[in-house]
Amino acid sequence: MKSSDRHPWSIGDVAERFALPTHVLRHWESMGLLTPARDSGGRRRYGEDDIVRVAVILRSKAAGMSLDQIVHLLERDMTGRHEVLHAHLDDLDRRMAEMRHSKAMTEHALRCSAHDIAACPRFRAEVSDIIGDLPR
Repeated sequence: MKSSDRHPWSIGDVAERFALPTHVLRHWESMGLLTPARDSGGRRRYGEDDIVRVAVILRSKAAGMSLDQIVHLLERDMTGRHEVLHAHLDDLDRRMAEMRHSKAMTEHALRCSAHDIAACPRFRAEVSDIIGDLPR
């Protein structure tokens, strides 16, 4: 048996490793996202699989997934997983498009010599999709 199979890490070890408060790990456990083993004293012992799950949760949260969505992502039963993942992909596409617009606007602002950046016609064009047609 590998040492990683014996669940050597305490909740404090895992919290420190990922710079998380321990209550976050407990909350994730209460939601069913984590199921660490318990030692004879009832203390949580996290193994490699638990560490990977924490990393998946963190990466998924950083990508904008809610904990409810992550529950579907990680559950063994695939019921609802594809719908959640398709919705998340659609959201990522929308957010990436917004970020491309924001990047273009920021790049233009850096190059623009206009005193009032909001009055610059090219800068205004970067937000025209939000403004729509203005009455003349």
